[in-house]
Amino acid sequence: MSTAGKVIKCKAAVLWEVKKPFSIEEVEVAPPKAHEVRIKMVASGVCRTDDHVATGSFVTPLPVIVGHEAAGIVESIGEGVTAVKPGDKVIPLVNPQCGKCSVCKHPEGNLCSKNDLSMPRGTMQDGTTRFTCKGKAINHFISTSTFTQYTVVDEISVAKIDPASPLEKVCLIGCAFSTGYGSAVQVAKVTPGSTCVVFGLGGVGLAVVMGCKAAGAARIIGVDTNKDKYAKAKQVGATECINPKDFKKPIHEVLIEMSHGGVDFSFEVVGRLDTMEAALACVQEAYGISVVVGVPPDSQNVSVNPMLLLTGRTWKGAILGGFKCKDTFPRLVSDFMAKKFSLDPLISHVLPFEKINEAFDLLRSGKSIRTVLRF
Repeated sequence: MSTAGKVIKCKAAVLWEVKKPFSIEEVEVAPPKAHEVRIKMVASGVCRTDDHVATGSFVTPLPVIVGHEAAGIVESIGEGVTAVKPGDKVIPLVNPQCGKCSVCKHPEGNLCSKNDLSMPRGTMQDGTTRFTCKGKAINHFISTSTFTQYTVVDEISVAKIDPASPLEKVCLIGCAFSTGYGSAVQVAKVTPGSTCVVFGLGGVGLAVVMGCKAAGAARIIGVDTNKDKYAKAKQVGATECINPKDFKKPIHEVLIEMSHGGVDFSFEVVGRLDTMEAALACVQEAYGISVVVGVPPDSQNVSVNPMLLLTGRTWKGAILGGFKCKDTFPRLVSDFMAKKFSLDPLISHVLPFEKINEAFDLLRSGKSIRTVLRF
């Protein structure tokens, strides 16, 4: 029996308030309106950004269905949708691509003006929500909301992908892989033979390492206080790994010495102000490029001596690896299918959706790289 045009009752993980566990609830998911798509979720990764919402350091309207790194199958479409059809395998897009705004038209820009990242509203493009629980409207999360058996997204926030792709793996292209890999190849534009340093060796950090290797970097130094992450980092391309706690001098000074004057490229994938400052300071003063990848704590400012930039360093950042997601994600999935890269090293745990709180415990304890929830 077709569910098209009908309200679907399903299970979802609702965050009612910060610093509380996710609650598995029965929610009602309304049918898609014009230019909207309803998706049956198959797999969703658990990302640190989701945890930032749960702890209150990423502010978005509550109650909310979080989750944003996922893949699923189109269940039904609203009037006027042409990009996808029921049955298509898709990745929901954290960063939409309307194709009409000045950013979408700019060759280097990817933060579409229709995004819900800069100032999260928690709604669809029309300002309303499609989720209801216990008679109360539940907010959406950054154009996606994937911790639910069914979600609704705008047509500009969905990418059709290879029908043969394994959704429990390519879901990571929705955030972790594209963010890290793109930060190296698209944002920094890492050059062959260069020296790179990656601060933070979690799922996104490992994807940065993979991007640096793919771009031909000769030396890739991983920096992390958790030595348990070193073996995996070396497996995907790191040439060496160091622990800041092992040195008496600041880590940026250690890296300048190791690279005989400063590294070519650095990436901060932790989301801490002190590591952002260290990442900038350790690049070569005349031409080094440092990329902010980690999400910084809410309402905190970094303090930097302008001389660090005046000499020639470049400090930059980008969302989702600087990729125009609707255009790029299908291509990344095709590259994965062509075995140009592997996603297996990034997936440390696979759990049923109902064990979502266990997945967050693994994340917070540093025991997981990426946990994929299966529906």
